Amino acid sequence: MELCLSTSWNAFRYTDGKKVIAEVQRLGFNAVELSFNLTKDMVEDIASLVKKNKIKVNALHNFCPIPENLAREVALPDCYSVASLDERERELAVKYTKASIDSARQVNAKAVVMHCGRVEIADRTRELISIFYSSEGAFDPRLKSITELMRREREEQARAHLEAVFKSLDELSPYAQKQQVALGIENRYYFREIPSFEETARLLEHCKGAPVFYWHDTGHAQLWENLGFRKHQEYLDQYGASLIGVHLHDIIKDDDHLAPLRGDFDFKLLAPYLTKDTIKTLEAHYPASSQDIIKAKDFLETLYGEH
Repeated sequence: MELCLSTSWNAFRYTDGKKVIAEVQRLGFNAVELSFNLTKDMVEDIASLVKKNKIKVNALHNFCPIPENLAREVALPDCYSVASLDERERELAVKYTKASIDSARQVNAKAVVMHCGRVEIADRTRELISIFYSSEGAFDPRLKSITELMRREREEQARAHLEAVFKSLDELSPYAQKQQVALGIENRYYFREIPSFEETARLLEHCKGAPVFYWHDTGHAQLWENLGFRKHQEYLDQYGASLIGVHLHDIIKDDDHLAPLRGDFDFKLLAPYLTKDTIKTLEAHYPASSQDIIKAKDFLETLYGEH
């Protein structure tokens, strides 16, 4: 199998893309996923290595490179929302997603991982987590009321935002097809984010026939199982046929993006759903150490060796 490492692990330590790749290669990786915290110059640095066959890029995470005039620290995947009801912001999100598609084409990457914005309501996910992991846990009487509130608020506002996502994807899909790049719609961590479990089906159906697929994030799916909302495997059973790639990272309670073997997720769960063509990205974040990454790499390559 081919496992790539997301540059989200080390990109902030450098301003030179070649140095980012050199450190990744010292850990034994021959392929990467370019993260959303790379400047245009850093992407150009890495593209020069691709042209010389020094490194392979399997995927990019939107937005890559970071949008113009934004600092790296604030250029998050949701800095511009494709679900925004503000048409100017939505257009900027489309513009910079197209730039990511261009970058993917430049480095011969197969896919761009997308966040699909959010419903513009107060996010109560952290409050929910705090109550769930309080002394009373699942028996805390506040849990039912906040869950009902979250669902009601989201349901009341979601329709217009979902229509904005449809509009954005209608612009992005033909552009991606022309560039021979796939779009991977990622399952999300925060409750207000798009898509919800059910919305994923609507987005995939809307884009049927276009190069739009499902991208599975292990930590995000496991969070919602940990909180008692939905079994992790339901995501894979429902959307496995549309799966193009996976973000592989571990989780303890709500603390995700740990290196595999540092949390308590059972990675064997994914094995039946992976193929040789599935893009597999180790997406551990700082403070995972080099040794954590190497151990995780060995573990995942052994576990998914035939996939």
